[in-house]
Amino acid sequence: MPDLLLELFSEEIPARMQAKAADDLRRMVTDKLVAEGLVYEGAKAFATPRRLALTVHGIPARQADLKEERKGPRVGGPDAAIQGFLKATGLSSLDEATIQRDPKKGDFYVALIEKPGRATLDVLAEMLPVIVRTFPWPKSMRWGKRSEKPGALNWVRPLHAITATFGLETEEPDVVSFAVDGIEAGQTTYGHRFLAPAAFNVRRFEDYEAKLLDAKVVLDPQRRKDTIVTDAKQLAFAQGFELVEDQVLLDEVSGLVEWPVVLMGSFDPEYLKVPGEVIRATIRNNQKCFVVRDPKTGGLAPKFILTANIEATDGGKTIIAGNERVIRARLSDAKFFYETDLKTRLEDRLPKFEQIVFHEKLGTQAARIARIEKLAAEIAPMVGADAAKTARAAKLAKADLLTEVVGEFPEVQGLMGKYYALAQGEDASVAAACEEHYKPQGPGDRVPTDKVAVAVALADKLDTLVGFWAIDEKPTGSKDPYALRRAALGVIRLITENSQRLSLLKVGATALAGLQVKCAQEPDKLTADLLSFFADRLKVQLREQGARHDLVDAVFALGGQDDLLMVVRRVEALGKFLDSDDGKNLLAGTKRASNILAIEEKKDKRKFEGAADAALYKLDEEKALAKAIGEVAAEAGAAVAKEDFAAAMRAMAKLRPAVDAFFDKVKVNDDDAAIRENRLKLLNEIRSATRAVADFSKIEG
Repeated sequence: MPDLLLELFSEEIPARMQAKAADDLRRMVTDKLVAEGLVYEGAKAFATPRRLALTVHGIPARQADLKEERKGPRVGGPDAAIQGFLKATGLSSLDEATIQRDPKKGDFYVALIEKPGRATLDVLAEMLPVIVRTFPWPKSMRWGKRSEKPGALNWVRPLHAITATFGLETEEPDVVSFAVDGIEAGQTTYGHRFLAPAAFNVRRFEDYEAKLLDAKVVLDPQRRKDTIVTDAKQLAFAQGFELVEDQVLLDEVSGLVEWPVVLMGSFDPEYLKVPGEVIRATIRNNQKCFVVRDPKTGGLAPKFILTANIEATDGGKTIIAGNERVIRARLSDAKFFYETDLKTRLEDRLPKFEQIVFHEKLGTQAARIARIEKLAAEIAPMVGADAAKTARAAKLAKADLLTEVVGEFPEVQGLMGKYYALAQGEDASVAAACEEHYKPQGPGDRVPTDKVAVAVALADKLDTLVGFWAIDEKPTGSKDPYALRRAALGVIRLITENSQRLSLLKVGATALAGLQVKCAQEPDKLTADLLSFFADRLKVQLREQGARHDLVDAVFALGGQDDLLMVVRRVEALGKFLDSDDGKNLLAGTKRASNILAIEEKKDKRKFEGAADAALYKLDEEKALAKAIGEVAAEAGAAVAKEDFAAAMRAMAKLRPAVDAFFDKVKVNDDDAAIRENRLKLLNEIRSATRAVADFSKIEG
């Protein structure tokens, strides 16, 4: 079947837009093809700094013919309805319709509409200009003289040429005939801007890709990335260094070049006195260059790797020299900023925070730092951290936000706090906390292990959560402008991955007491609402780890479960138990008991609470179940009190045979009202006994 080749050749496509633009082009074209009844075999899109390209293969040469029966109005119906039917179906008179007999509803007119399929070439010629005109660039405008005309094309940069061919692999393809903004689709495209700028004709994708390569254009972004990484590693290795890989930078650089040429430059080793992260940020942000590491020292080497878009006649000497000149100036600035910052102690910067508003309802940054300092000191003994060091770290943790280096490179906030803290002689734990209190910032970020850092990180995140909860600025739907979901997940990981015991209700109440704001709800309700939010975030976390989210509900439903570490351990033990035959059968029995109770309680409009009367037991199975419940409840309760949840689950397993036998032999709704009530109370005791470990009614299955 025929293939489509489409290229939109532009003056420039910004690197940050290329990947999405390629995906948008593929999606828009293929969605429209399917909507037109043209199911294809495969599609792939590409982007370079100057072109978007798409190949779709295995498209039918024409649409299938369509036959459709359309039911019309009743025979003898209103004239307006009949005229509307004729107009909608394209019939000239009712003589062209058939009559469908229906003995119950009466006779109806039916139109048989036959719609012959169109040639795919015609469909493409109709749909492609619409796609070009409605392309969803995040930012676009009209360009040049064509912009003066009505209906001028809005495009990210001036669109220069359109290539569109369609045909079989074994034949000369047809040009898809259409025009956009005076640009006629054809078979002509262009090579590299400098190395091979001449126009040339293409036929289909394989021919197009090969000719582009001859014209010094690597079409596939992944191939450009592979070339850059391979050449950069080899260039570094040849001089005894290692490339510091950077996927985000690689994605950007590959979108800046069509013919990647990797070169190495150098800078004065004197600049290595500046922290490596600052050097990297300077070189990366200003010149889009990679840095290299000296494997002997583990530190950066005075070299950098750049990616040019041209094979220079001088071997790249001029390009390297130009980059070295810019990098030298930028590193000189960074060195000046760093040395200037070292002249002022972190604590001496703190008064400036009095003039910086954190949030209009939550006060200044200085007030927030004071709250974090107090809360961190409260948390410190709970996590085994030194209280004095924790308070000191919390006081200094935000100070680097006012330094010159962080002002220039915000991405090194926290890290520079560590460097400046060490430089002024602070304790190593205090310095570590200055860097790590922001962590973890995402699922892939590491979790601090230093106890001082853990205490400050918890205080920072909990102050944020409680503060925004207090002013009713909670996340809604997909909106979370203050990253509160991330903060909650950070708290969960800090607690669980460090095996820390912490009462969220207690710490939340302490944080709330430190706020100088009018709360949007009662304190108890606020902390309970926030705990529910943590439960939801914990479900997300455990689900990503393969655990069942309903087990979290089952544990939190017991009430008072604000120790996340214990919740996780209980969930883990419960999950293992429910994977066993005993667990599955006990769950089924417990749910059966709960269902019967729910029905009978609704019928009698009362609860069947209180102890069952042993004198009313008629069958051995009743007696055995009552005995098992008493033994299991005591054993499971003792195990839970010792936080031995695995032992509690083993105790629960002993209940299973008695529950199975009871439901097999005992009729709950006995004709004798007293016996019926007694047996319902026994079912309630099953439910109560299992609540020692979880609310089984919340468990799915």
